[in-house]
Amino acid sequence: MMRKTIQLTGIFYCLIFLFQTAIAQEENNNFGPIDERLLIETRWQYAYTLHVESNTILHQADDSYQHFLYFRYNYSYQEFLNGDFSKGWWNLNDRMLTYSFRNVEEFEIDNLNKRTLVLDFQQKNSKGNYQYHFIKVAASETPFVKPENELPDVLVEEFIPKKEKRVKQNGWLSFFKNRKNKRKKSKYELEQELTPINIELVGGGYYGGIDPVLKDMIHIKSDGRLIKEFHSKYNGYVVTKKNIDREELEQFAEYILKQEFFEFERSYECHSPACQKRKKMQPKPMPLRLSVVYGDRKKHVTVGIWGKDNYGVQYVDYPPALDKIIDAIQRMASRLDDVSIRN
Repeated sequence: MMRKTIQLTGIFYCLIFLFQTAIAQEENNNFGPIDERLLIETRWQYAYTLHVESNTILHQADDSYQHFLYFRYNYSYQEFLNGDFSKGWWNLNDRMLTYSFRNVEEFEIDNLNKRTLVLDFQQKNSKGNYQYHFIKVAASETPFVKPENELPDVLVEEFIPKKEKRVKQNGWLSFFKNRKNKRKKSKYELEQELTPINIELVGGGYYGGIDPVLKDMIHIKSDGRLIKEFHSKYNGYVVTKKNIDREELEQFAEYILKQEFFEFERSYECHSPACQKRKKMQPKPMPLRLSVVYGDRKKHVTVGIWGKDNYGVQYVDYPPALDKIIDAIQRMASRLDDVSIRN
């Protein structure tokens, strides 16, 4: 009797989490804390491993490499790797996922939505960031066997008739206005109605090394068009272009707002003899400039020496949130859905 009660309780909680997940899955989670409901009772198949800084795929799944991951409602996980099953426990704190795999005990969730899961990590004996990319799969596509006492997965979606949906979204006055004027708005008109968003990231880092960087700029326009220009001394000039979903761009703009970017100082410069001395040393530090326009808010922030040098020293004191914003911009620019033109 006790065993049946535990099983029924598990089924009950599973149904609750599935219902909550179906609602939460409509949003991308690229910035800010991750809602754990987006992970509960989800199954993922490994796609590839990416080295972020070089935007290089280091390993890609094929028929000889099968890796599946299943996050359960009771905070346990099941894993299948090339014929071997394993189990463990997972935990989510903000964006940090505790899940043990190949000597890595904790991953940062770089992106999570109803299609993809990107886990960011660092190797102890190597430089740079790495990412495991997963794609979401149905239970029938995985090797995991569902216990007999559990009900099948249920996807709960709200159904709104077309007429009712129009009324809900636009209100009664807009409904009658739309009936009167059925002319389809042009792309230009639709863009003019959007809240202006413009982001420019220029410079940063140090001029030197094997292949000195001459230009490094990322520009994200209001329509979601991202353009990255990268020019190094020996590898030439490379332009990368891609499109960022408008919904994701708005989420990122809100994330910047929550980081209090528009309250930052306009300039962060050296205030110590060590910093002044570092400016004259090689490799030469390149000033960083970040410009953000969001609606009627505008801000330009300049940092004389951004980040840390090879010895782990940060010479300029600026808000830590600035690093988070810059990191998010660079991650958007390093995704693989790009078109590169090399001159």
